Amino acid sequence: MSIFSAPVFDATVIYNGQELFKGQGAARGWAEKVAKELETEITVEKIGTGWALRGTVDGVDATWGIYGQRLARIEAS
Repeated sequence: MSIFSAPVFDATVIYNGQELFKGQGAARGWAEKVAKELETEITVEKIGTGWALRGTVDGVDATWGIYGQRLARIEAS
């Protein structure tokens, strides 16, 4: 099962229409899981009032937030 199909039960916040992790610690925990899954470095970044995951996949910068209790790529604000 892919980490991207696992439910995210951590607290979230909405910022500019994007659902993000409420806490840095929760975001870091998911960043570690995604990094292992994708075999690349994933960091966390504060966006407004929440935290998102950031990394480069296949040479393209990617930002992940939450959509429907799943990780999903979002447009960074």
